[in-house]
Amino acid sequence: MAEEGPPEASIDFVPALCFVPRGVAKDRPDKIVLTQAELARIIGDTQQELDEDSDDEAEEGEGGTAEGDGMDVDDHEDANSENRNPGDEFQFQNYDNEENANVTSLANIVDAEEQVPDEDEDSEAEDEVIKPSDNLILVGHVQDDAASMEVWVFNQEEEALYTHHDFLLPSFPLCIEWMNHDAGSDKAGNMCAIGCMDPIITIWDLDIQDSIEPTFKLGSKGSRKQNKEQYGHKDAVLDLSWNTNFEHILASGSVDQTVILWDMDEGQPHTTITAFGEKVQSLEFHPTEAQGILTGCADGYVRLFDCRDADAVNSSSVQWKVDGEVEKVLWHPTQNDYFIVGTNDGSLHYADKRSPNQVLWSLKAHNEEISGVCFNSQMPNLLTSISTEGTLKVWNFNGTEAKHVYEHEFNMGRLQCMRQCPEDPYTLAFGGEKPPRCAIFNIKNSVAVRRTFGLADAE
Repeated sequence: MAEEGPPEASIDFVPALCFVPRGVAKDRPDKIVLTQAELARIIGDTQQELDEDSDDEAEEGEGGTAEGDGMDVDDHEDANSENRNPGDEFQFQNYDNEENANVTSLANIVDAEEQVPDEDEDSEAEDEVIKPSDNLILVGHVQDDAASMEVWVFNQEEEALYTHHDFLLPSFPLCIEWMNHDAGSDKAGNMCAIGCMDPIITIWDLDIQDSIEPTFKLGSKGSRKQNKEQYGHKDAVLDLSWNTNFEHILASGSVDQTVILWDMDEGQPHTTITAFGEKVQSLEFHPTEAQGILTGCADGYVRLFDCRDADAVNSSSVQWKVDGEVEKVLWHPTQNDYFIVGTNDGSLHYADKRSPNQVLWSLKAHNEEISGVCFNSQMPNLLTSISTEGTLKVWNFNGTEAKHVYEHEFNMGRLQCMRQCPEDPYTLAFGGEKPPRCAIFNIKNSVAVRRTFGLADAE
């Protein structure tokens, strides 16, 4: 009788991805070799975190919720049932309540007495060298109870796409943001921030290949046993935005109904915005006005905050109300007064920041929730959108309407995310739940797109 292979993963999808610009990564990322003492310390820290989580869960089970939660058990259950997404077939809202819900941890797979084996250092494969013409694509991958980030190499000219390396994540990834700010260094870095089901944001150095722990973390769950104070978010982090004008500032939006502006040099919250009636699902700093941040909330409101005065920020917003939950907000990259809003009922709304409480046009673009939108910096009237129904659509829009140009079905199940190549905005990356789960597509391949926007034929 033939031996059976390992069972197929029941959950296997890409919830988040992000491009890294060309020319910023080291051609050969550093390979860190840990001493047994360093490895033992990391494993010990990981085990301590798991123990603290178990202790806190036990305390909550005995005496209600932890201090500062502000809800009793019954309230929490009611909130969960009230906010449950009918389309959440993986039931990630209940992730933290599941038994054995910890993502595969380092403490479970590495023996402190053993060194992590290196690959054959004598055979430096050509694929390991990252060229100046390569983009990296950071791919968050969830497979059953394991989470990882895969670093893919994409070379547009050579039409090459392959996985360079990967590393384990402490929790399921929900958003990834690249940035070149390396806290504590006066040189530009190659870093990324990852928001997860866990409330702690992790920052990783992408020029280190064999990372088994982040460079640093933003936030702490706190621990009564260890007498550690909680700070930062208290629930899953749904979106991140790096401020390219003030490079040490990173914004995060959470299920806990707050937005935090983090000072990464200090590793602490700089400003906390609490003017929300529901979870904050999307946010983005204004491209040129560093003090402005646009937020999209499940309460149906889009809010634009002026963050210059931390004490008055909660009362300094202008807002727009749309039907349904706001899933995505995005500034126009070249016409910076305008932004697009995507909602959970598949609608798109286009608005002007100078005209609060009104939208320029609305469109029922998809049958399911909007899971990604991209403007095009080279073609100001081109907009792309995807939804969980699995379809990409291209729109030709102006200040009064949007017209359908093209659509493409990827057969990847529910499309979870879409990002744009920094150097070529016609090239898009997608994450889904069926093979290949991550795909690259150039919309110039469409005759309709080329004709509508007057583009040269694709080579």
